[in-house]
Amino acid sequence: MKKYYFVILLCFNLVVGYSQSENIENPAILKQFQNLYNTSQYDKIHASFSDFAKKNLPLNEMKDFLTKLNSSYGAIHKMELVGFKDNFDVYKTDFDKGVLCLYLALSDTKISGIYASPYDASKFPEIKRNVTPMQLPFKEEWTVFWGGDTRILNYHVVSNFQQNAFDIVINKEGKSYKTDGKTNEDYYCFGKEIIAPCDAEVVFAIDGIKDNVPGVMNTMFLLGNSILLKTKNEEYILLAHFKQNSLKVKQGDFIKQGKLLGLSGNSGNSSEPHLHFHIQNQESFDKAKGIKCYFDSLKVNGTLKKNYSPIKGDKITNYF
Repeated sequence: MKKYYFVILLCFNLVVGYSQSENIENPAILKQFQNLYNTSQYDKIHASFSDFAKKNLPLNEMKDFLTKLNSSYGAIHKMELVGFKDNFDVYKTDFDKGVLCLYLALSDTKISGIYASPYDASKFPEIKRNVTPMQLPFKEEWTVFWGGDTRILNYHVVSNFQQNAFDIVINKEGKSYKTDGKTNEDYYCFGKEIIAPCDAEVVFAIDGIKDNVPGVMNTMFLLGNSILLKTKNEEYILLAHFKQNSLKVKQGDFIKQGKLLGLSGNSGNSSEPHLHFHIQNQESFDKAKGIKCYFDSLKVNGTLKKNYSPIKGDKITNYF
């Protein structure tokens, strides 16, 4: 059977919100899209579009696109995130009659853009994960502010070396600070102990950079007070934004899992006290690719998880 590739591209600017939220919208949008597509409820798909998308892709054109797509490829069985292009999340999509790349732009609870193209596996290498067993680098319960594989969950995904990064804070009653949030000491995580997630060698340890006033970032020293660790499996772990003069390790140290590294702070490119944590595949930030981090054993929203990579909104703590 001859297969046709139908492409509809919506040109738009996707506005990414940086306000804190614990709503995880992408899985629900994808499930809804797949169910509506498979049951030919194209009107309802169009209703889930943003106002801008509706204006640029009239209902009749969208129905024609999806009808032809369904006729040529059949129902969707599986959608797997494999990459990002411009403002689109790229999903390897298994249909009855073949595999395509489905490009979706998702903004909050709306679809802002959609198009399809042939799937080329060589363009989307599998995201590497850590081999070295990891524990969370803190002792108390923290909340994932950014984390996951999509833009809505994690704004880091567009950066090669930190595409699987976490930004983590301590929240109580939905807030990361006690009163008005105008001082670092007002934030629950400021000054909390940060510990080694695994056995490793200290590649560098930078200290002495002043902590920022909340809301004012230091764009000259982006990492702030920071530590880069190297595991025996050639994984490089960055922990950033430590409190000034709090580091307890130095370059060349060989440390054990659980070793005190320093205290959580607000140095570098940071608007409020938090911990930035990610793994990359080599020392050079210019050439490195991010490695997805799975932790061995932890509690997530009160439930024990094994071999789990946290996402935005998760409340996480170590489980020994």
